Amino acid sequence: MKEKRYYPWLVVALLWVVALLNYMDRQMLSTMQEAMKADIEELNRAEAFGVLMAVFLWIYGIVSPFAGVVADRVNRKWLVIGSLFVWSSVTFLMGYADSFRQLYWLRAFMGVSEALYIPSALSLIADWHEGSSRSLAIGLHMTGLYVGQAVGGFGATLAAMLSWQSAFHWFGIVGIAYSVILMMLLHENPKHGQSTDSIQQKQEKTSVFHGLGIVLSTWAFWVILFYFAVPSLPGWATKNWLPTLFAENLSIPMSSAGPLSTITIAVSSFVGVIFGGWLSDRWVQRNLRGRIYTSAIGLGMTIPALLLLGLGHSLLAVVGAGLLFGVGYGMFDANNMPILCQFISAKYRATAYGIMNMTGVFAGALVTQVLGRWTDGGNLGMGFALLGGVVALALALQLFCLHPASDNKQ
Repeated sequence: MKEKRYYPWLVVALLWVVALLNYMDRQMLSTMQEAMKADIEELNRAEAFGVLMAVFLWIYGIVSPFAGVVADRVNRKWLVIGSLFVWSSVTFLMGYADSFRQLYWLRAFMGVSEALYIPSALSLIADWHEGSSRSLAIGLHMTGLYVGQAVGGFGATLAAMLSWQSAFHWFGIVGIAYSVILMMLLHENPKHGQSTDSIQQKQEKTSVFHGLGIVLSTWAFWVILFYFAVPSLPGWATKNWLPTLFAENLSIPMSSAGPLSTITIAVSSFVGVIFGGWLSDRWVQRNLRGRIYTSAIGLGMTIPALLLLGLGHSLLAVVGAGLLFGVGYGMFDANNMPILCQFISAKYRATAYGIMNMTGVFAGALVTQVLGRWTDGGNLGMGFALLGGVVALALALQLFCLHPASDNKQ
């Protein structure tokens, strides 16, 4: 099957479902806080809930660089399958948790398992899609994350219909079953791990951290790293706190705010990654900075959106800002790996993306905890508005510094 011309797109389709499950399982907790409060007393404090969300991010971030190093050296198919199986099992077990401590440790273990997925999946897609389809393929995969975020938003609705325990159980079972399907259909790219210089390959195997040295010695990577990390602040803020912001600013219950906020971001981000991928793949054929310009346009759209999200109190203002943010962030998201491919060799892309993931997630963990304290103080909206300023700084640096010499660094 992997010899067929359509197989690179089948890889995207297969991993799209995994991406959906990845974000669905992590996102559903953010919308089920109200349902879980009656059984787990600590969740009545927003700061405690922020700690629960943040522990996932800290563990996820710590593991991400090592996940990237491993993905560059082993069969990524089995990393994807193993990661999916483990985090789905953790999701299933969360339905049996009856204390904050148990939720805390399960959430931390989920961070370990989910960290293995993104560097492996994005580098695998990038290897299967060299040339004019790379951004679109990455963008299509990213829509799975957004749809998963939206489906996770229905966790509160399902918890209201059945129970929060049943919601965790059923979502976990779906992921475990899908990991079996992947065993039969997903294949590694034949070029992965190959080297025309056997001496160089032998030397590289002497150090697990050889790839880290190569990546960190590339000055353009540091610009990409900063450009990726700063937008992660509002990116993670919307994932973890947007349902709460919608509930507060619009004075609606969480059972309504959860689906409304996550669907708003998911639908608009879906549009953004598709349009951003399509535009980038065409623009780069005429100008090597086309991917960079496409990403910059998208990121620029998030700045006024964050101001409106934080300060708006009408349905039109808040939902409109969510739609604008989603489209812009989607255009940015679809081009991170393709831009990385312009500066980092295929042999080290998973390692590089693992470092980016770590930095972005640490920024997300920080903003999640800070916004938890701001929520208790009644200033969540102001926190969202202030994030627009730091995004503007990253945008200026990216446009000034990044000048690729090739669209596919060898």
